[in-house]
Amino acid sequence: MAGFPRFFRGIILADQERHVTISELVRVHACPVRFYYEKDEPVTESDRHAICKQLSYHLGNPLEANVIWDEVLIVRPKTDPVLREFLDICIASCKKHEWKPAVQTDVTVVSKKHGIAGMIDRVAADGTFSIVRAAGAMPFGTYAADRLRIAGIAFCLEEMTGKEVDGGFVEYIPDGLSRYHAVQPRDRRQLLATLHKLRAIHRGEAPAHPLNAPCNRCKYKERCESSGGHRLSELL
Repeated sequence: MAGFPRFFRGIILADQERHVTISELVRVHACPVRFYYEKDEPVTESDRHAICKQLSYHLGNPLEANVIWDEVLIVRPKTDPVLREFLDICIASCKKHEWKPAVQTDVTVVSKKHGIAGMIDRVAADGTFSIVRAAGAMPFGTYAADRLRIAGIAFCLEEMTGKEVDGGFVEYIPDGLSRYHAVQPRDRRQLLATLHKLRAIHRGEAPAHPLNAPCNRCKYKERCESSGGHRLSELL
């Protein structure tokens, strides 16, 4: 992995529109039925994510709250002023740990073989990469969605660089924590299975209702139940 940041300089992804995104794969993995309902709706970034993303550009350097907040307002002028306190909390958490400064940010990666594309949030000088999250960290390990993100990026990087990619970091900004995830065979299997589901949806096929979908906080719960969908807890 060492030295791969230089590889990305000047890359132009001319056929990106023909690739599905890693973010889409994460949404399908969470619930293919909800993705099916929302596939034609635009996906917007939350204010919290915008704040964490802007803060991440400064990691490894002095974290000046006023400077970062001014940048957030330039990027998203309508950001809720109440979230200024959220930025302070994130900065206080991040100051408790040492961070590697990024030599590149927002690096696009692509796998033509698998037809997927994604983005690395930060690349360090030693060649390690990380993705930025606006969620709090688990007590241990990383979320399933983040493991899928790291696996998707690994697929792309291995094709682009010709080198094996062991894993990457997930930076949970609100808690000021960076967790390394080593990509496992199960992550690769899950990624391929999710890719097959996504392609089927794009072909117009209606997905089956997953047994462990997060139905309780889904606005389509009644619609799914009326169509015969069941959760795992209802079957056991």
